[in-house]
Amino acid sequence: MAKLHAYLNFNGNCEEAFTFYEKVFKTKNPGYMRYGDIPADPQMPPVPDEAKNKICHTAISINGESMLMGADVIPAFGQHYVQGNNTYVMLMCDNGDEAKTLYEALSVNAKVVEMPLGETFFAELYSAFQDQFGICWMVYFGGSKDEDCESKG
Repeated sequence: MAKLHAYLNFNGNCEEAFTFYEKVFKTKNPGYMRYGDIPADPQMPPVPDEAKNKICHTAISINGESMLMGADVIPAFGQHYVQGNNTYVMLMCDNGDEAKTLYEALSVNAKVVEMPLGETFFAELYSAFQDQFGICWMVYFGGSKDEDCESKG
């Protein structure tokens, strides 16, 4: 069964927040993936210089099972920080079939589909959307692309 994690979006202060959360939860952050680490993609706009050092993804373990994850939003990618869309429920799936099943069920009548379920540079399957009730979800199956943030520290 998929694991449930919290995913928080920040308005440029993700690294500061996670430094604080490390102290609160007495845990170590394995590292930060920055927008400047993203490989170029002709389907996406280039990363603006002022965003290259911002956080694309980070995570800390809360209790060995639950994780607190986060990123900075980047307006050049069509992302806009609004209090209310800064928290997602993230489903980390065990396999691709589970990711597809959960995506298909949760995204029925979705208000917004930010990214339909598909392959990315960081996951075999990933999606972000707001369901018909206004709840923001991420569905993730890393598969062979799972990578520890530690190498991007």
